[in-house]
Amino acid sequence: MSRINDEEVRKALDKKAAYGADIDMGRYDEGEKDVEQIEDLSDTPDDIQKKMINVGVNTDDSDKDGTILFINNAMSHCSNRAQEGLIIMSTQKALEKYSWARDYYWKAVDPVKDKYTAKTYEERSDGYFIYVKPGYHLKFPVQTCMMLEQNKSVQNLHNIIVVDDDASCDMITGCTTIHGANDALHVGVSEMYIGENSSLSFTMIHSWNRETAVRPRTNIMMKKNSRYVNNYVLLDPVGTIQSFPTAYLDGEGASCSFNTMCIAHENSNIDTGGCAMLNAPNTGAEILSRNITYGGKMIARGRLIGNAPGVKAHLECKSIILKDGGVTQAIPELEASCADVEMTHEAAVGKIARDQIEYLMSRGLTEDEAVSMIVRGFLVGGIKGLPANLQKDIDAAIDKASEGS
Repeated sequence: MSRINDEEVRKALDKKAAYGADIDMGRYDEGEKDVEQIEDLSDTPDDIQKKMINVGVNTDDSDKDGTILFINNAMSHCSNRAQEGLIIMSTQKALEKYSWARDYYWKAVDPVKDKYTAKTYEERSDGYFIYVKPGYHLKFPVQTCMMLEQNKSVQNLHNIIVVDDDASCDMITGCTTIHGANDALHVGVSEMYIGENSSLSFTMIHSWNRETAVRPRTNIMMKKNSRYVNNYVLLDPVGTIQSFPTAYLDGEGASCSFNTMCIAHENSNIDTGGCAMLNAPNTGAEILSRNITYGGKMIARGRLIGNAPGVKAHLECKSIILKDGGVTQAIPELEASCADVEMTHEAAVGKIARDQIEYLMSRGLTEDEAVSMIVRGFLVGGIKGLPANLQKDIDAAIDKASEGS
């Protein structure tokens, strides 16, 4: 990306996003930067612990290589159990400590993209910085939790993840609200860099409130033979979410996978998806989404752009409407500028077949149990590489959502 023009950034503070409902950022105050410091996760207050667990983040971090907790706009906890191969701290601290960290700062995401990126740039927002050293394969996942605590506030975060050459990392990140922060805004800019022969698995679980607005902005830069897996899970009610992460496969043999699992409850407005820019030979991508609406609006976008020979990619969007009044829309896009590509897409919108329900009921299940089982199978079928320790939590969330239908 060329040198940032500060004047252009200031102009972009009023620039609407390409997709999703427009948000008046002037409605929100800046989130606090003075938050309680938690040295030991076992001392985390019970209400915060419950919220963390609900989004897949555990206070028992004995099987994690690193943990970060952000509350509002400041880091509350940071621990590193893999000192040898892992650097983990706040983004602003990393920029102060390591001159080379600037090589990754606003290089993957353009701050003039829209008002949300421009605001994050103008505020010099903090976030987490995670760097996996060359040749190092983390034994356990790194977990992060982003919490919104203030009502009528905006949480601006700028995260940077670097997995250097011949390295690997699994990440679990949970985002949620606490203490009645219902009508609030979360903005998270994430820049990810994956080196040659390296891999990053990134699982994000969101649990917000019925009026919360959420605007993640994520780009992934990929080198030769790199691998990226993105899992996104949203099962609880939310006000509005708009997310469209983009992977740039710039190295030969790179591959990526975007897997989305969403439930749109009544009055929720969800616009999610993923984009893969296949810019190098023999790159591959898969974008899969499984979505259900219980009365809310659900838009699933997927875009594949093949710009090099030997590209192979597939896009699949499937949605179910379980309650009248719900709206679901699948928007698959394929674009190619090279003859030697193989790209396919499949999209389907419908309802649960009555004969499936009746078959399960004939086996002894109640109608509600049958619907819950079908919903679970449909949603989980769209997620690949999901951490095994999250499956129980996801099953419980699906059951809860089904009961609420």
